[in-house]
Amino acid sequence: MTYDHIAGHNIERLAALSDAVFAVAMTLLILDIHVPSIETVHSEKDLWQALLALTPKAGMFAMSFLTLGIFWVGQQTLLSHYVKGDRNIGWLHIAILFAICLMPFSTNLLAEFITYRTAFIIYWLNILVYGVLSYTSLRYATKRKFIKSDISENIYAAMQQRILTAQMLYAFGASLCFINTYWALGFILLVQLNYAVSPLYLLKNKN
Repeated sequence: MTYDHIAGHNIERLAALSDAVFAVAMTLLILDIHVPSIETVHSEKDLWQALLALTPKAGMFAMSFLTLGIFWVGQQTLLSHYVKGDRNIGWLHIAILFAICLMPFSTNLLAEFITYRTAFIIYWLNILVYGVLSYTSLRYATKRKFIKSDISENIYAAMQQRILTAQMLYAFGASLCFINTYWALGFILLVQLNYAVSPLYLLKNKN
């Protein structure tokens, strides 16, 4: 018996690590939003102007917090349907957590350079990496028969389709940045809001 035969079987430990990394990443998002300096505020008008200046960063914080919330639900949904894992599953999900750890950086970059296409593409690539790895994990787990036996083909198909559809919509949204980055942000926000409220409906109808 080799090390590969015994490593990474405990899905619960992987889920616990995921919870911790998501919690830290979601917390780090807020650290780039600072209270206006008292030296620059001398009136109510100054305070309002300082707060309005924070709007791009606050908007990116809200969108990325929502993004990480959706990703957390997605990852926990995957892991909850796995009866066990292996070393490859473990490293796939560690790679997913790597993408999650990059989210505060790509968020802050886009907040600082919100009109720059390069910053938006980096933000989208961060989302793409998560989607590709999640899809790979699901396909690999299915091939290795790590999926719980009571999970129907319809639910598996719905989970797979959800990832593919989301990534296609994100890609379309990213393409809008070549017209206007605000259009791209608005479209991706609509996609995020849809996926925040629709996953259970999708799975229900696929049952």
